[in-house]
Amino acid sequence: MNATRTLSGLAIMATLFLIAGSRLGAFAQAPATGQDAGAAKGPKYTQAEYNAEQACAAEKVPAAIIKCADDFVAKYPNSDLLVYIYPLYYRAYTQLKNPQKVIEYADKLVALGEKAEPGIRYEALYARALSYAGLNIKETDSAAKDLSTKGREAALLGLKTLDELKKPDTMSAEDFAKQKQQPAILFNYTAGSAAMTMKDYAAAVASFKAVLALNPDDPVTSYNLGRAYQAMSPPQQMDAFWAFARAVTAKGATEAQSKQIKGYLRKLLANYQGGTVCDSLTDAELNELLQLAGSSAERPASYSLPSAADLSAAQKDMTIASVVTDLKAGGDKSKLTWLASCGLEFPEVPGKVIEVVPGTDAIVLKIAFVTNDAEFDAATTPNMDVKVVVQPEAARVEKDSAVHFTGTLTAYDPEPAFFLHWEKAKVKEEDIPKEKAAPKKPVRKPAAKRPAAKPS
Repeated sequence: MNATRTLSGLAIMATLFLIAGSRLGAFAQAPATGQDAGAAKGPKYTQAEYNAEQACAAEKVPAAIIKCADDFVAKYPNSDLLVYIYPLYYRAYTQLKNPQKVIEYADKLVALGEKAEPGIRYEALYARALSYAGLNIKETDSAAKDLSTKGREAALLGLKTLDELKKPDTMSAEDFAKQKQQPAILFNYTAGSAAMTMKDYAAAVASFKAVLALNPDDPVTSYNLGRAYQAMSPPQQMDAFWAFARAVTAKGATEAQSKQIKGYLRKLLANYQGGTVCDSLTDAELNELLQLAGSSAERPASYSLPSAADLSAAQKDMTIASVVTDLKAGGDKSKLTWLASCGLEFPEVPGKVIEVVPGTDAIVLKIAFVTNDAEFDAATTPNMDVKVVVQPEAARVEKDSAVHFTGTLTAYDPEPAFFLHWEKAKVKEEDIPKEKAAPKKPVRKPAAKRPAAKPS
């Protein structure tokens, strides 16, 4: 999602905007000679200069325009008509897709200051902003800081110049405002991109938010806003998550964009919480975030997620008894405890066996969690199911017996039907009855043989 791809749509709009002549301050060619004689403040030039400028303006092929303009500048380096020659340069270089040269001559035009009408300066700054994206500046480039600093300054100047343009008499105020919206988006986005390269992340946030104020359904700007929040010191993680979620749910997002950013956001959430939270809970947090962000551009101050440090603190001195107490209490404490405990293995969890469900691959014990004799005697219904694997002898556990098991807590049902779900459990060996030995068969002695009868 680099700047070049992001601004491809803007480039098309800009081309139409300029070619169609809707430039909010038409760029007149040099007035014919004779007009300047009585105009004290007007440009001054000779007939030869005028004819040379007109010849360049009449050229149609970019290469020919550039050659003609080069000849003009070489012959008339200080001519007042440079205000019309420089636009010929950057328009031709725009057609030749040479952003460096577009920027060079746009800057020369802007440097003329008040000699150029606001409309012409606006066109130059617009062309420059479009070409800035084509530079593909990398932060590691030696000239990155200089290029991005100048790019941001020019974009901000473009916004100022845009405000100076006067509404044409033939255009309604509403249409004029609409015409100005697209260039305002371009200038703000360019300023934001340049600020990112400059590592001025607060400025980048301000510029990207200005873009979204004009076009709230732009997924790439929301994505870059999230990047800017992340890069701050310290990182503004909640605002970053919200911006990424806005990118996922933006109406302008393609299916591929939404899928890509959603996967990235899920990884960020998991990493933020130390990778210790159950996958199902991470998915639930992600879905809730997407739902909330889809209906609000700004993150409510009340929205937050516990960090890895928060979860680690909650896990300190945690026991299964404290977990059960917190989960039954409900509220924010219950939510934090569940995030911190889901997926953890707890040793020697005590309980009373209510039912034994044998199976081929696993044995499920329905157990009531108890912590003392009184609870044990009163327990008649289970509030835990415990899946025991690779321990077939656990099937010998008897109903109403006391057991201890070690297992992984994977899910729970809140009150009023409170129930804990365990996986990968193993029952304490001492709590499993010994296998009964097979009864011994009686040993039968062979009958004594009678002596043979004696012959008479």
